[in-house]
Amino acid sequence: MASSPGLSALPWPQGLRYGLMALPLAFVALPLYVFLPNYYARSFGLPLASLGVLLLLARVADALIDPLLGRWIDRLFARSQAHVLRFSALAAVLLGAGFFALFFPPVREHGALLVWAAGALVLCYLGYSALTLVQQSWGALLGGDAALRSRIVAWREGLGLAGVILASMAPLVWGLPLTASILCLALGMGWFAWTRAPAPVLAPALASEAAGAGLQVLAPLRYRPFRALLAVFLANGIASALPATLILFFVQDRLQAPASMEPWFLASYFLAAGLAMAPVSRLVARWGLQALWLASMGLSVLVFAWAAQLGSGDSLPFIAICVLSGLCLAADLTVPGAMLAGLINGQPEPGRDSGIYWGWWNMAAKLNLALAAGLALPLLSYAGYEPGSRSEEALRSITWAYCLLPCFLKLGAAALLYFFIIRKTP
Repeated sequence: MASSPGLSALPWPQGLRYGLMALPLAFVALPLYVFLPNYYARSFGLPLASLGVLLLLARVADALIDPLLGRWIDRLFARSQAHVLRFSALAAVLLGAGFFALFFPPVREHGALLVWAAGALVLCYLGYSALTLVQQSWGALLGGDAALRSRIVAWREGLGLAGVILASMAPLVWGLPLTASILCLALGMGWFAWTRAPAPVLAPALASEAAGAGLQVLAPLRYRPFRALLAVFLANGIASALPATLILFFVQDRLQAPASMEPWFLASYFLAAGLAMAPVSRLVARWGLQALWLASMGLSVLVFAWAAQLGSGDSLPFIAICVLSGLCLAADLTVPGAMLAGLINGQPEPGRDSGIYWGWWNMAAKLNLALAAGLALPLLSYAGYEPGSRSEEALRSITWAYCLLPCFLKLGAAALLYFFIIRKTP
């Protein structure tokens, strides 16, 4: 694990060792928000409004600690890679234990179940946050130009998408017990891969300063380019999180698709995103990060406007929609992270506050999912939708929430990107 002055290339074994941890982390990202509301509503009869509030409060509480956790991780990197690895092992244990507790609750009464789920979510999110921040800070500290940064992000996000596909298919094909076991095995493999990954670079003088620095968690928010990028990321992220949260309700009630089709919808979406990661990285060199992200937002709006026209029995057209929206997801996963890594590397002392920047970034990502679940599910319930309902009012509500509201949010994100970033860039 000897350090180097920085990476000039990223051979595939190094990319795999760095990025492998993203695979198990993906089990606690989108799949959790896809399966958990549906699982608790249909298996235990919990009301959608209660589930929405639970997910919102748990995610907000988790998100608030991310900037502080990011500063702590900066200090760990400043000490040594061994400190980072020991901390990561503990975080992996917390994540695995929380996942098991969440999907195998020993209680069934609604009040006790909500309390148990809240505790399990805290464990899941704490382990997930710590490991995610370690991986993101590690990648940013590898250095490199824009093309290399996009490859570093592509390895992380590409393996994350492989994890999303696995996590989306496993509960439907193999059941939850084997899914939880796969998660624990993958966490162990990801941690072992880190012990042989390319070492992050931190100059000794900078390491000393970082180790003694105070908790300057507000520093990134004083940087205007970061505020602008964070605003775009928030608006675009909520637009993407809404369909992820509501997809099973949409396909089960609006499309009335057979249960055997559900794995194909999820797999086509995430597989298309995974296969598009390499082409997206190549397009970055031709179009640039900002233009590529703007184009993907436009395509996403067209795709979800088409989805609003679908009805009962339209399973095959919906697979095409999943593939097209998966292409947009590849850009959403690759471009913003590469833009943030560029901002961090452009700082006078990029290693000092890397974890704090990623802490605020992850806080925004979690708020995206929290707001999508915490607002959409209660609003759907208020609008008259309940799982299994096929009334005209219920189907209209799920169509608006799944298809049309994300379109408006994507358009808002595109406007922010154009006016606050593209037009401000020399």
